[in-house]
Amino acid sequence: MKYLCQVWFDGTKFDAMTQEEKHRLDSDSLGYDRDLMASGQMIHAEALQSPSSAVTVRVRNGETSVTDGPFIETKEYLGGFILIEAKDLNDAIRVAAGIPLAKLGSIEVRPIYSFGPDI
Repeated sequence: MKYLCQVWFDGTKFDAMTQEEKHRLDSDSLGYDRDLMASGQMIHAEALQSPSSAVTVRVRNGETSVTDGPFIETKEYLGGFILIEAKDLNDAIRVAAGIPLAKLGSIEVRPIYSFGPDI
């Protein structure tokens, strides 16, 4: 089964880190990605730029509106994702627990919905 591991964290914690700590976190994250690739569980991973670079698009009554940034009510924001292959939810949780940013924020694990072959 495929699972999406969404990486959520508080950007203020990241901003407070020293350059050395950020470098170590990047190195640990890339190392973990390489381990997942070697195990065959990695499908794809990406880090996202900060929410300040985002726009939000809504279509209401046929009208498109675009606003700067996301609508955020919490301190944590989506910082990236890892799409993995796992045998079951417990295996996906084990993989998510190994993501270095889990120590800074949280990892939401969600199964990928599989559309049938007719679609």
